Amino acid sequence: MSPEPSTDPLAGVAAEPGVPKPDPMLTISDVRRSFGGITAVNVDHLEIPRGLITGLIGPNGAGKTTLFNLLTGFDTPDRGKWTFAGEDLAGVPAHLVARKGMVRTFQLTKALSRMTVMENMQLAATGQGGERFLTALMAPLWRGKEQEITERADELLVRFKLDHMREEFAGTLSGGQRKLLEMARALMVEPALVMLDEPMAGVNPALTQSLLEHVKGLRDNEGRTVVFVEHDMDVVFDISDWVVCLAQGKVIAEGRPSEIGTNRAVIDAYLGATHSEDPAHRKKRHERRAS
Repeated sequence: MSPEPSTDPLAGVAAEPGVPKPDPMLTISDVRRSFGGITAVNVDHLEIPRGLITGLIGPNGAGKTTLFNLLTGFDTPDRGKWTFAGEDLAGVPAHLVARKGMVRTFQLTKALSRMTVMENMQLAATGQGGERFLTALMAPLWRGKEQEITERADELLVRFKLDHMREEFAGTLSGGQRKLLEMARALMVEPALVMLDEPMAGVNPALTQSLLEHVKGLRDNEGRTVVFVEHDMDVVFDISDWVVCLAQGKVIAEGRPSEIGTNRAVIDAYLGATHSEDPAHRKKRHERRAS
């Protein structure tokens, strides 16, 4: 009897920098970005697997947020190219990148404080005919779309447990609630790839588990691809399918969480010796903290 085929989409993928993936959603090649004499990003080749959660780790100043900025059109590289779902996005401005299905959140949340939670959600939606001067004068042309957007926003607010804050100003939300709002707002464009920049930073521990479940749900319930930056290694090892480590702008290691946790280059550059402990011990410690 022949063995059953592996259900692991990354089966056979070697744990080494720049390794090709079977079905990459995002492919990055020869991307460089320098500020003065400092090279912030120096990525030769990196592929992000489709439909999985990829954790991006590394010490402060490793270039993680700068890489996010480059890929999503908020900054311009010195050179390099990248493709999203096979389409070249180098040089594409940020608003068009989002329309194509690749959205990101920010380490410091960007909620519009003097607008309501609902208005923040509605503003994120694309394809709004009422935003154009001429069609804005003819309500029948855009009212149906506006109703669709409002209904979708309400569904997401319920899902992220923010519906009770619907008409409150976004500036009144707690730090954790703003993180939830930013994630919900990103989903208004129904993206294929969601890039989360330190989604757990500054979040009350009571909300951390809720945020983790939402991140997992993007993959498990909706089939979306997720890339997230995070310093809490318990979180990274808990939810990641694949982990990429940056140091001084370069990819120094890739692999499954268990492989990264024992990778000597990663331990020396970032984790330290304490993270070479058994992954099962880390998991138990994380579960105790979340309970």
